[in-house]
Amino acid sequence: MKTKKIPMRTCVVTKEKLPKKELIRVVRNTDGKCVVDETGKLNGRGAYLKKDLEVFEKAKKSKILDRHLEIEVPEEIYEELKKLV
Repeated sequence: MKTKKIPMRTCVVTKEKLPKKELIRVVRNTDGKCVVDETGKLNGRGAYLKKDLEVFEKAKKSKILDRHLEIEVPEEIYEELKKLV
């Protein structure tokens, strides 16, 4: 029997390769708005973060999401990320 392939993604803060299900995706859609993508299937430019409060704080402090998504990420996105953990 074949083993099912597990999709791996890289956290933009820690640079760890982890299974897609252990990460949260933040997306900049075509309208230029930033959204937390819980399904992992929304259209747009995405960046993955490890599901950890320390990682979210580091991302906020270093503005790494702003650089990856090429927009200014609003404060509400970080609050939404904290609620998901």
